[in-house]
Parts: sequence; C-alpha cells; structure tokens
Amino acid sequence: MNRKQKMIKLSAKRAKARLNKHTPPTIKKYVSKAERAEQQAKLAAEELANQNDAATDVDAQASDKDSTPAS
Repeated sequence: MNRKQKMIKLSAKRAKARLNKHTPPTIKKYVSKAERAEQQAKLAAEELANQNDAATDVDAQASDKDSTPAS
C-alpha cells in the first residue's frame, strides 16, 4: 500500500469514528410531580369529556328513535 492509499484509509477511519461518536441527545426535561399531576388531570378531563360526548350522542340517537311517529 503506498503512502497516498494509507492517508485515504486513515482519513476514512477517522470519518467513520466521528460518525460513530455522535449520538443523538436523549436527555429529557425533568418533569416535576406537580407538572405530572397537572398533565394527568388534563388527560383525565379530556377522557371524561369524550365519554360524556359519546353518552350524549347515544342518548340523542335513542331519543330520536323514540320520537319518530309510527305510521
């Protein structure tokens, strides 16, 4: 292997090492207990609202069926 080939090989190794060294950041922001409780409360409220909407839709459909005149 001549000198030029050795330099190319070495620079390729360095480039590969640089890529392997890089890792995406995995640090997540600290979430306090209060913030966590707030998020849980929001999720619970949204779920309750969705259940209420579904229940009113079912009630509305049931009342529509009952109020239709029988011919």
